[in-house]
Amino acid sequence: MEIRFDNKVAIVTGAASGIGLACAELLAESGAKVALVDYQPDNLEEATRKVQNKGIAKGYKLDVTDVPAIASTVSQIRQDLGEVDALVCSAGIIIRKLSQNATESDWDAILSVNAKGLFFCNQTVAVQSMIPHGTGAIVNIASIFGIVGGPERLAYCASKGGVVQLTRAEAIDWAPYNVRVNALAPTFVLTDLTRTYLSDPEAENYVLGNTPLHRAATLDDVAVATCFLASDAAKMITGVVLPIDGGWTAQ
Repeated sequence: MEIRFDNKVAIVTGAASGIGLACAELLAESGAKVALVDYQPDNLEEATRKVQNKGIAKGYKLDVTDVPAIASTVSQIRQDLGEVDALVCSAGIIIRKLSQNATESDWDAILSVNAKGLFFCNQTVAVQSMIPHGTGAIVNIASIFGIVGGPERLAYCASKGGVVQLTRAEAIDWAPYNVRVNALAPTFVLTDLTRTYLSDPEAENYVLGNTPLHRAATLDDVAVATCFLASDAAKMITGVVLPIDGGWTAQ
């Protein structure tokens, strides 16, 4: 089965690197007009050029914690590319600390990006474009740590647990408008950052020891699942949190 997004518009947040960039590339390659959204202008420019090699793409600078700016950015995307068919919310941060050492500023920083910023991106796209047009698919990038706990990740776990629950609540509220909302819950995904982390034997043992398939996920693993949930092939799927975790959360 080939999944296509011809004549469709997709927005990807956190699109300048990692999961967001991989999703943007696959969406463009599959025919979508892709709006890459990120707060890092230099990385965004480079990522946009990379995605333009796959298809139609345009970059938009946005810090998702600037809630008033979300509306104007989405409005500009609609003006430039058309009404939004798919939204992938991948923007996120992590600060690793033991729970007893977490600070108010750590909590606020992580929750403002991973939960608050994500929600208002969801809401803005739904209200401006998807609900009025009676169609749309939102895919939120959560984490296995929104389902199970993890060490040195208190605020991150809380934020991703919030993503899991707001995904379910939105799916119920927006189903009457044919707007589907799902989430992915990836395990550790192989990026430059995680490769450095996994180079520590203790970290590698922790990750692989908790993974029945005994490997980390690849960017392609996550991008393919994202595109499936965003596509018409998943038109009966909403309110689902899909682990991409090699069996971690099955235990």
